[in-house]
Amino acid sequence: MLSSAMDYLRSCWGPTSSPDGRPRKGVDAAGRQDGLLWYKDAGQLVAGEFSMAVVQANNLLEDHSQVESGSLSTTDPNLQGSFVGVYDGHGGPETARYINDHMFNHLKGYASEQKCMSVEVIRKAFRATEEGFLSLVSNQWSVRPQLAAVGSCCLVGVICAGTLYVANVGDSRAILGRLVKGTGEVVAMQLSAEHNASFEEVRREMQAMHPDDPHIVILKHNVWRVKGIIPDNKVHWRCVSEETRIQQRTFA
Repeated sequence: MLSSAMDYLRSCWGPTSSPDGRPRKGVDAAGRQDGLLWYKDAGQLVAGEFSMAVVQANNLLEDHSQVESGSLSTTDPNLQGSFVGVYDGHGGPETARYINDHMFNHLKGYASEQKCMSVEVIRKAFRATEEGFLSLVSNQWSVRPQLAAVGSCCLVGVICAGTLYVANVGDSRAILGRLVKGTGEVVAMQLSAEHNASFEEVRREMQAMHPDDPHIVILKHNVWRVKGIIPDNKVHWRCVSEETRIQQRTFA
């Protein structure tokens, strides 16, 4: 099981590319495996180099991730950049796998429409991905009702034209390490805020966004959770893409 799971994980990391869209030579696309650890020491992106690692913590690997580099547009090869997605699966791998298969393609499509990368492009990509998965769940409700109980925290980073965009839905965090000139010290900067119901301010925010449902957050087994609503075998959805938090930073 572990071997097949790690094989699938490796396939989820998108190919790194040169600016003309062709794979770079010398890039170890498969990475390496050491027990429950899968890692890639070095790879090349349009914006520089990257490394990555995944440790399998559960019997079933529910999480998926991808790295894409090259053109961020389906029509404009000059719109170059790098994309990183980390999708934490909840209750199963289906949602994280769906995001992995669709988020980047939606982002490229909307970037092509606007002829640029922007906060709105990323927000639309989140919304389209969510709506696509909800449609899948609704269509398969009669044969796979368990899909309604599967979810994912979603963290996306895009580097394009000297600008870093970080977007997240759910309990996820992006950290930037910056080198301090003169001292050589690396300072950690948190770029995203976790949307975790364990924080009182998040619970207040959720209650304010859903005034018609005073129990939108519930305490279950001493853990605060956002309530799921599936009454009478009919699925009622709460749109989370509207809560997408996007940070934008420009670097010299």
